[in-house]
Amino acid sequence: MVRTASTMLPLGTTAPSFQLPECEGSTVSLSDFTDSKALLVIFMCNHCPFVKHVAEELTRLSNDYMAKGVSVVAINSNDAEKYPDDSPEAMRKEKAMRGYPFAYLFDEDQTVAAAYHAACTPDFYLFDGDHKLVYRGQLDSSRPDSGIPVTGKDLRAAIDTVLAGETVPEAQTPSIGCNIKWKPGNEPSYFNPQGSA
Repeated sequence: MVRTASTMLPLGTTAPSFQLPECEGSTVSLSDFTDSKALLVIFMCNHCPFVKHVAEELTRLSNDYMAKGVSVVAINSNDAEKYPDDSPEAMRKEKAMRGYPFAYLFDEDQTVAAAYHAACTPDFYLFDGDHKLVYRGQLDSSRPDSGIPVTGKDLRAAIDTVLAGETVPEAQTPSIGCNIKWKPGNEPSYFNPQGSA
């Protein structure tokens, strides 16, 4: 496990396009979310202890905000050959076990993760109704073994601000997690094998 921070993609960036298979068999595209009040894209996986730490809150938060017109989609970009716990079959089981209400997509060639400059799991990207990036940062301040409760405070505040039609403050704390498990030769220029957090 290499402790890695979000790259903090510039605010205002347009959501990079994607068309990826969902772990339960369908195909999901960015264009499926054109009518959303906001779009939350989560880069995550199954085996990472940082993701496991917040998994229950991911379900709660998604249920809360999907009911308010926010779309949520999760993307797993890990090398499933080296990490079989992150294979599509394992993703199906994880989605069922956790009760994830969102589409859970598999980015096998890792090009979508690179397009988003995703670095860690979990890595959160909140876009407004025009698919412009308004928040990229932590769920909250809790980390495994930190003793801090998982509340989703930071991300929930950002979503509430978007739904209120207001501007999300630019002061944002990077998400921290395990590094994305890049396939040999796919490592992006921003990847630091020593970690960045």
